[in-house]
Amino acid sequence: MTLLDRLLTPATVTDTGTRTGRFHHLTLETPAPLPWTPGQQIRVHVNGLAGPRRTYSVWDRRDRSLELRVLDHENAGPGARWARTAVPGTRVRIGRPEGGLVPRPGDHHLFLGDETASAAFGPMMRALHARGAQVTALIEVADENDRLPLPGDVTWTYREGPPSSPSPTFLRALSAFPLPTTPPVTYLAGEARTLQSLRTHLTHHHAWPRRTILTKPFWTPGKRGLE
Repeated sequence: MTLLDRLLTPATVTDTGTRTGRFHHLTLETPAPLPWTPGQQIRVHVNGLAGPRRTYSVWDRRDRSLELRVLDHENAGPGARWARTAVPGTRVRIGRPEGGLVPRPGDHHLFLGDETASAAFGPMMRALHARGAQVTALIEVADENDRLPLPGDVTWTYREGPPSSPSPTFLRALSAFPLPTTPPVTYLAGEARTLQSLRTHLTHHHAWPRRTILTKPFWTPGKRGLE
């Protein structure tokens, strides 16, 4: 057994039954429960160990089952093709859940991101909501079909078209969004250049300290591996 084999966990697709807009709903089952903190991701070898790896946020974990919400991008690559063709019984190898985009301590939490972030935001917001924390979100998606069920006070804004870098519609939506006077714990996730413009707006126009803002770029045009 190689080191890579020891670092990976076998998983089997057990359900592919539904979709939300462009999101495929996939359930993977592992031999034993894996430790997971809401917001963390797994790396999936979508075409064997020698093939490409794709990183997906875990939407939920129940015992040995991991639920994923996989966004089907236009001009789809190996990850989207795998999500489209996976059937119950499909086997893959996955890395253990990892990543630092997890809930921080605080009474008020603000989430800002696009559809690529909503799969990570969902479990984080559920966990915070269960603690009794105040949860607010502004999420940009292509249209209402791509709205995943997110708890708390959620405002949706729509591009009505493909994403751009940075997103002018998202910045306009944030400029009109009623922000609290005291900076909450803020999570920015999604397209890299859009996050830069949103963070600049918060730090320059509202004087929010950078330490209160956690930024996680998931993608930007022409680049991979930002997860």
